[in-house]
Amino acid sequence: MAFTTIPVPFADVGKSANDLLGKDFPVGQTKLELKTVAPNGVTFNVLGNQDNKSGAINGELKTKYVDFKNGLTVTEAWTTGNLLTTQIELENKVAKGLKLDITGGFLPSEGKKNAKVGVQYKKLGFNTRAYLDLFKGPTFTGDVVVGRDGFIVGGDVAYDVGGSYITRFAAAAGYTAPEYSVALHAHNSFKVFSASYYHRINADLEVGGKGVWDSKAAPASAEKASKAPVALEVGAKLYLDRDAFVKAKVNNAGALRKGVKVSVGGLFDTTKLNQAAHKVGVSFVFEA
Repeated sequence: MAFTTIPVPFADVGKSANDLLGKDFPVGQTKLELKTVAPNGVTFNVLGNQDNKSGAINGELKTKYVDFKNGLTVTEAWTTGNLLTTQIELENKVAKGLKLDITGGFLPSEGKKNAKVGVQYKKLGFNTRAYLDLFKGPTFTGDVVVGRDGFIVGGDVAYDVGGSYITRFAAAAGYTAPEYSVALHAHNSFKVFSASYYHRINADLEVGGKGVWDSKAAPASAEKASKAPVALEVGAKLYLDRDAFVKAKVNNAGALRKGVKVSVGGLFDTTKLNQAAHKVGVSFVFEA
């Protein structure tokens, strides 16, 4: 056994399943994103979305400049809410595997500002990050992940420096292979627990699932604690070609999204399993 890879940051444990089930579902909104690259290497990203119910429109203009030679990355963003943010990153310049991060934001209309400084260090089998939010608390957050032969385990903690108390903590463990990954999480100071699974079956098909149990929703009685609801969700992504794909997901309530439910049923003749004597049906219910 040996340290052969750099483990992902704590926030990315279980990322494959989370992306499969969470991304590319613009439910309730119309979204437009445009990305361009200037001749000097500056990347421009324009993102806009409109809420289909309220009609509210939000947008963001982001620019990103990367100096690969010096390990410098500068990202600036301006939103329709007039929030200005700047992030400066310096990686592998001070020391190999070390990244320094300074992020600042300003909201002129309300006079609000924020600033965060951070450091990340990674090497084979080890990945750790630490951030200090100067205007909120100040608050220190840190996480660490260690891994070996595909197995990873990590923890995350936030500490209010001004109040001298821990605001939250979490832990995670998982296993990653080339075709699949599994992850277990204990979030929100060990009040919310989740398990996720991701499998790339072949070059065209990905599937995944996730279960979440919120202990805060459990009955006060210990005898009834086992009856607390568990939210289950499964999804799949099918690539039609190199540039197109379709995705679908469903949860244990049979809901594809709020106001939409799907039910699948089947009738099977067990005495004629090798014959076409079976019936399968599906129904969709739309509620407004």
